[in-house]
Amino acid sequence: MSWETLLGFAHGLALVMWAVLIFAPRGELARAAIFYAGIGLLCLAYAVSFGVLLSQSGAGLANVDITSIEGLRSLFARDAALVVGWIHYLAFDLFVGLWIARDADAKHFSRLFQAPILLLTLVAGPVGLLIWLIIREPAARRANPRKGKLKL
Repeated sequence: MSWETLLGFAHGLALVMWAVLIFAPRGELARAAIFYAGIGLLCLAYAVSFGVLLSQSGAGLANVDITSIEGLRSLFARDAALVVGWIHYLAFDLFVGLWIARDADAKHFSRLFQAPILLLTLVAGPVGLLIWLIIREPAARRANPRKGKLKL
């Protein structure tokens, strides 16, 4: 399988799972499908492709300096590394999206309210997560008020 084909598969799988997460009823089957068939398969694709990348690169990958822009540029100049890195993003962003959706459901936020946050998480993962963390804090405090006052 070519790196281009793997990238297409990963994109397609992630987009289907995001569509299920945002638009489908969130029963146990849908959540399990997103978790195992979506995130699980993306993680498997990542693990296998990372192994292939390591075996193809040999010692060349060990000499890459990931603490500098130039080092990262040289690493991601390889198609294999770029695809492996992108699958990493797809898997983690979907995992975060599922967590946001489950947390929002538990706090009784409407699906209509959740949709823009989930779409933002799909497009710019950490930004969507940050917005959810800011929004959820008051709801989390209402759901679990502290007993007594905090003594410092």
